[in-house]
Amino acid sequence: MSDMRFIIAGVGLVFVGFIILGGFGQNYQAATLESAEFGTCYEYSDDLPPVEINCSFKILDQTLFFGLVAGFIGAGIISLIKGASGNWDSKVNPEDMVGPGDNQRTDKD
Repeated sequence: MSDMRFIIAGVGLVFVGFIILGGFGQNYQAATLESAEFGTCYEYSDDLPPVEINCSFKILDQTLFFGLVAGFIGAGIISLIKGASGNWDSKVNPEDMVGPGDNQRTDKD
């Protein structure tokens, strides 16, 4: 995989991580607050009254969600570092070089 591909993939992964966090993160914020302040957690829906649930399940869901987001962002950062510290064009074979200063080729016109 080329170094530029790692950079593009890294930017994409970080972007996806922030989009997921921004789009779905608000659903997973209340678990810590509810358990710390009130001691009871509730599952909310649009058409039913709130249902009391076990706080550990809600906190587990929150932890898994933020772990997924951190995984996307972490993989993106690793990919960006790998792309930025890559070899770029330094490993081009002499027979593949073209352009000005190419005096090593013998099959010139």
